[in-house]
Amino acid sequence: MRYFLDIAYKGTNYHGWQIQPNAHTVQAEIESALAKMYRSVVSLTGSGRTDTGVHALQQVAHFDADELFAPDQIAYKLNAILSNDVVITKCQIVRPTAHARFDAEERGYLYRIKTSRSPFGEHEWLYLPFDLDIELLNEASQTLVGQHDFESFSKVKTEVNHFICDLRLAKWERVQGELIFQVHADRFLRGMIRALVGTLIDVGCGKLSVEEFVAIREAKDRRRAGKAASPDGLYLNKVAYPSEIYS
Repeated sequence: MRYFLDIAYKGTNYHGWQIQPNAHTVQAEIESALAKMYRSVVSLTGSGRTDTGVHALQQVAHFDADELFAPDQIAYKLNAILSNDVVITKCQIVRPTAHARFDAEERGYLYRIKTSRSPFGEHEWLYLPFDLDIELLNEASQTLVGQHDFESFSKVKTEVNHFICDLRLAKWERVQGELIFQVHADRFLRGMIRALVGTLIDVGCGKLSVEEFVAIREAKDRRRAGKAASPDGLYLNKVAYPSEIYS
């Protein structure tokens, strides 16, 4: 039986999603909890990896197991084992061939910025001691929508066949005293969103014009883009699948 887990986590205390030697990761924590439930090794496959310190409102992962527990029991039992910064929000049965990574049709991230200090929510947003021009931010962000080469916003050492991504949404909003950047695409490159946000901040504070921002994207050179924004404000918040994968 194959199951999909929807997972929310605060990434502050983790070295990202993916299992790695001698590192505390979200995937390792959940696999350990599954092993306690099933009394055997259970492997998870995630929709994609998040970096150190990055959060998730909806990460998705699949695993295979004998039908010992109903989906709601699986979520309940895992949450009883896991620490409070990792929560299983949903468990559902899917077709045996469904794949959390390869079947994902769209992924979405959001980035949170506060320009006023707060004693709450440490590591859950980026604090900036100045405001940003949201009209300029949105004007620059609209130039990203569509199929483009995003090599200028990718980590240099990354194993990909190409740097083309199809962005379906890229917009900024003010929500309850925060600046929220939402971006949806078919795929994202390693470090892409943090590099985008860091460069867009330069646009929003007047260091770069929109035309210069477009030129950076077209240069296909990471050295031209801005500094990567902190992982604190970044959240994976959407992974969408075709309806036919669900049993």
